[in-house]
Amino acid sequence: MTTIPHWIDGARRASTSGRTAPVTDPSTGAQTAQVALASVAEVDDAVAAAKAAFPAWRDTSMARRTAILFRYRELLDQNRLALAELISAEHGKVLADALGEVARGLEVVEYACGLSEHLKGEHSQDVSTGIDVHSVRQPLGVMAGITPFNFPAMVPMWMYPVAIACGNTFVLKPSEKDPSVSMLAAELFTRAGLPDGVLNVVHGDVDAVHRILDHPDVAGVSFVGSTPIARAVYERGTAAGKRVQALGGAKNHMLVLPDADIDVAADSAVSAGYGSAGERCMAISVIVAVGDVADRLIPAIEQRTADLAVGPGIPASGDPADSPDMGPLVTKAHRDRVAGFVDLGVSEGADLVIDGRGYTPDDPAAADGFWLGPCLFDNVAADMEIYREEIFGPVLCVVRVGSYAEGLEFINGNNYGNGTAIFTGDGAAARDFQRNVTAGMVGVNVPIPVPVAFHSFGGWKDSLFGSSHIYGPEGIRFNTGYKAITSRWPSRADSQVSLVFPGGD
Repeated sequence: MTTIPHWIDGARRASTSGRTAPVTDPSTGAQTAQVALASVAEVDDAVAAAKAAFPAWRDTSMARRTAILFRYRELLDQNRLALAELISAEHGKVLADALGEVARGLEVVEYACGLSEHLKGEHSQDVSTGIDVHSVRQPLGVMAGITPFNFPAMVPMWMYPVAIACGNTFVLKPSEKDPSVSMLAAELFTRAGLPDGVLNVVHGDVDAVHRILDHPDVAGVSFVGSTPIARAVYERGTAAGKRVQALGGAKNHMLVLPDADIDVAADSAVSAGYGSAGERCMAISVIVAVGDVADRLIPAIEQRTADLAVGPGIPASGDPADSPDMGPLVTKAHRDRVAGFVDLGVSEGADLVIDGRGYTPDDPAAADGFWLGPCLFDNVAADMEIYREEIFGPVLCVVRVGSYAEGLEFINGNNYGNGTAIFTGDGAAARDFQRNVTAGMVGVNVPIPVPVAFHSFGGWKDSLFGSSHIYGPEGIRFNTGYKAITSRWPSRADSQVSLVFPGGD
């Protein structure tokens, strides 16, 4: 059985912890490898390598850093398919979707390539007589990232390219469920010319997470995952004196007004609700239907769902164009958890319009895969657990409300505030919604409002802990320290003692 090692100081390093976790193919249920789980000492080795590499990398010119990032961008582009195949093989999402994930991660690398523009300071001349002030942004040291299973390429790329472009070094702790893509990405960065120790990858469980959060040489931590863990990461990391950005879970609502184009709304609901088997923090999981629009929208969703192809993520042909629409869930435990929510929704009294339990593809090789077909509930109420909890699977809930105002109030009453969307032809309603809804990302007739790389990603309320969103301009600020420098070059004749607080003369 292949053991996936760590990547420390520019090379693969076999683990000495003696602990491993299984890596499975979600389409078949078969174990394909095992991944090493780092000991505290191995995390320390990765941090030590990053710390040792920091001074030289910090002092590397922006021109050289930019050249390395551009080469990395080209290597990622050349290896898109290989990266996507690793994602599909270990996560289960279909190959076409995995390619889309790689493309969105690549956008952040491209944004990081503009570091000479992002790191420019400001200058004010003669703020007082003979005194100038300018500002700079400087790297902080060793930064770290703790990332989830659902986007094993994209979410790490939200973190380390920006941190490294700013002059920091980095330790990545990816999900142990799908670790291989991070190893290939790190190897490609080294091939691009990144010095040893600047990017390190350690696999692990809670022991590795706690050591990263407690380590005195880690200056900052980025995290993406569920809300309870995000809260714990934020509290532990900030208690240890680190800057922390911790992105949590979501319950993303899609408000559909009676004047919405039903075909567009149905296409969007199916795409955003069932894409990647619902394992997206930006998946639409709740449709808030105003008036009688649900009576038209639900049949349209049923029709489209019936046409979905569900099967192994990597098609037999290997051609992404032949990918099915939806693959399996990532693990058996997660599939069983999501199916349990479907059972619960029935017992709570919601109407199960589409039941995906018990689904298995025709392919005999996939009989033991982690399958769950699309599910749809109607008449879901706010006090139901299937509404309150983040299910993180292919389960859509329809909540019926009487008016736009009631729908907006309903959405704002939810604890989560990651993203939301409104579907309408009414510009005034859309403008009011984007102004007054309490969520960090808003789509207007757009179902998954994930910002492009030059805008930052992040939610409000229980979807974000800390004040900093990830990547984009806020990512630059998170990964740098701001310094204001006031300078004066007086002649000796002008120098004198003065105990008066300086004014603006």
